Amino acid sequence: MTSSPAAAERALLCDLFIEVGPDAPTLAGDWTTRDLAAHLVVRERRPDAGPGIVTNVLADYSEGVRRAEAERPYEEIVERVRNGPPRWSPMRVPAVDRLTNTIEFFVHHEDVRRGGTAWSPRQLAPELEQTLSSLIGPAGKLLTRTSPVGVVVAPDGHPATTLHKGEPTVAVGGPLGECVLFLYGRTAAAQVEFEGPADAIAAMRAVTFGI
Repeated sequence: MTSSPAAAERALLCDLFIEVGPDAPTLAGDWTTRDLAAHLVVRERRPDAGPGIVTNVLADYSEGVRRAEAERPYEEIVERVRNGPPRWSPMRVPAVDRLTNTIEFFVHHEDVRRGGTAWSPRQLAPELEQTLSSLIGPAGKLLTRTSPVGVVVAPDGHPATTLHKGEPTVAVGGPLGECVLFLYGRTAAAQVEFEGPADAIAAMRAVTFGI
């Protein structure tokens, strides 16, 4: 894999996987680090399990594939994540890697960083910040499609973007990485601020954003 923000987040996440071990908690529901690492392997190496990862269609099948992957030795699973997708995968194309893996590995890196009790926000590398900024609009529009109110994301130091049209409207602000985490459903851990009518904020927060 060539050097890129996605590759950097992948490497940092794999280092952290080894540091915390297979049974550490994450922000990805009740998944441990072993579960999350297995998910990342299946996502890249088992296209037959893809539909069940992003929708309820074939979800049981995909979960079975993930559980089978999780039976491997933990260090082997992490190494498979570190090595990236196989040669035949479109994810090896730099442009596809950027679109599909930058946010994926950033969010899951934070899932592990923040899974315990001792963590603090980190300063993002400029290249990562730039890439997240370019992706948050298209991704956010998909993620907020079920919002009952309008949603605008206004990350610190970046232009505001309307993600979902509607009235009233809520603006989500804060550091860019925190806004990304909020939009990807890490609502309890994301350090963001809201502007808008109180009832609209409550209505938006009652919805779990995600694909």
